[in-house]
Formats: sequence, C-alpha cells, structure tokens
Amino acid sequence: MEETNRQLKIAGLLQKDLVDVLQRAAQDGMKGIIISVSKVTVTADLGVAKVYLSIFPSEKRDEIVDGIKSNTPLIRHELAQRTRNQLRRMPDLLFFGDDSLDYIEDIDKSLNGEDENPIKNPDILPRRQKR
Repeated sequence: MEETNRQLKIAGLLQKDLVDVLQRAAQDGMKGIIISVSKVTVTADLGVAKVYLSIFPSEKRDEIVDGIKSNTPLIRHELAQRTRNQLRRMPDLLFFGDDSLDYIEDIDKSLNGEDENPIKNPDILPRRQKR
C-alpha cells in the first residue's frame, strides 16, 4: 500500500531530527563512527516508525544498533521534545541496521573481477532477508 502524504511528512520530519540526535550522540561518545538514517517509514495509524540506520564502519553495525535499541526511550523523549509543536503523539521507534551498502559493495567487487562473476554463477550472491 502506498504511503499517504501525512505519513511521508512525518517520516521526513523524524528522519531529519533523528539524524541530529544520533550524530550528536556519536560525536560525544563514539569517535570514528558515522551514523546516518537511510530511511524512515511510518505505519498508517502513525503509531510505529521503522528507522533504518546505515553505520560506518559496518563491522560495528550490530553492536551500535543494539546500543541504540537499548536507548530507545531516551531517543524517543528527545524527539518528542523537538517535535512537540508538530506531532501530538510520538510514534514508537523500531531500529534496524541497513546493509544495502555492503550488498552493493559485494556486487561491485564481483563485477570488477575481484570475486567470482555473479553473472556466470548467481548462486554465490547472498540472499537478503526481508524484515
């Protein structure tokens, strides 16, 4: 189902504010780590927001996403303070690691000849799990 204009506006607002909150937290405690919010989707009832995080270096992605998940109430409170004049109710936040850059990098390596050619043998490409 296609997202409504309201869902898209709220998703954009949350994405912009989440970038500020997460990058400020990364500057304070985690040197050398870049966190970006690649996508935010909001359910039709505006009750749940799924947040996809792209983290560099990717080796620490799971550890950082778990840390962010454990701090979800604090992040949600900070977002509620920032958006109090625009949203009546802050949606619940669900965080996921975005692995699309790794997937693209693997395909690029294969096409450049660094790995086995995926066009000749498509079984070597990992299957992505939908969430």
